[in-house]
Amino acid sequence: MFVHRFSTRLSTLVSAAALVALGASAASAHITLETQQAPVASTYKAVFRVGHGCEGKPTIKVRVRIPDGVIAVKPQPKAGWAIEKVKGSYDKAYDYYGTPTTEGVKEIVWSGGSLPDDEYDEFVLRAYLTGDLKADTTLYFPVVQECPDGAVERWIEIPAPGKSADDYEQPAPGVTLLPKK
Repeated sequence: MFVHRFSTRLSTLVSAAALVALGASAASAHITLETQQAPVASTYKAVFRVGHGCEGKPTIKVRVRIPDGVIAVKPQPKAGWAIEKVKGSYDKAYDYYGTPTTEGVKEIVWSGGSLPDDEYDEFVLRAYLTGDLKADTTLYFPVVQECPDGAVERWIEIPAPGKSADDYEQPAPGVTLLPKK
């Protein structure tokens, strides 16, 4: 009797641990940034890590929206992928090493490639985090991941005050802004 109860409880604990591990795996399977801290008024290399496709389908397009206060954006070319730079006007002029900057890249789109669901890859851009950005906050880069047959993963959720990215199903990748060096 004792052995049976112990075995049943052990089985329950193992099942619970497996569910927790599965949940942690799903929660960590987002598009994330490799470097998650950077000072304001500096150049930042954003490496977007793509760990999976859309429900088993390959990724065929990655769109990254550039947040306000991020200028001088330059995507890194990627073999087999085309790059589109969607440009527009900023809401205000930013100082870029003494030069007022009023327009630039507002979205980067990588397309034309195919990243299988069971493979990993990175999409990279370089940008300047202006001194207008507030240190000790998190800056989010909303990302839309597109796959065949209209499948889409929208990593665009930005945490409300008092919440964290862990509170959301599809959080936008973020970088914690540090004071200017």
